[in-house]
Amino acid sequence: MNLMLDELETWAVVGLSGNPSRTAYSIAALLQQQGKRIVPIHPDAPTVLGEQGYASLADVPFPIDVVDVFRRSESAGQFADEAVAVGAKAVWFQLGVIDEAAFERTTAAGVPMVMDTCPAIEWRRRT
Repeated sequence: MNLMLDELETWAVVGLSGNPSRTAYSIAALLQQQGKRIVPIHPDAPTVLGEQGYASLADVPFPIDVVDVFRRSESAGQFADEAVAVGAKAVWFQLGVIDEAAFERTTAAGVPMVMDTCPAIEWRRRT
C-alpha cells in the first residue's frame, strides 16, 4: 500500500464521472492534491478535473501505475483483470469493494492489490 501511495503516480480511476457529489470525484481530487495524475475511466469518457477520460483501461495510450476501482464488488473483478492485462503496477479496490477471487488472480500475476480501503483513510492514518 505504501508503494502505491508514495511512489506510483498515474492513477486510473474506474467509475469516475464529472459528478462532484460522488465519492470517486472527491477521491480523484484528493489524489490530484497529493500530486498524482488521475485518468478517468468511464463508459462516457468524460473529461474530469481537467483530465481526459477514456471508455476503458485498454483505451489509455500511456502507462497506468494504479487502477483504483469504484465499482460494486460483483463487477470489480473484471477491472482487476484488465489492470493486469494493460500492465498496471497495482490495483486498489475502494472501501466496500471486495472480490477474493480477483485478489488471488491479481496477486498471482505479480501485481500488488489492496481491497476495502480508501487512499484518503490511509493518508490520514499516516499523519
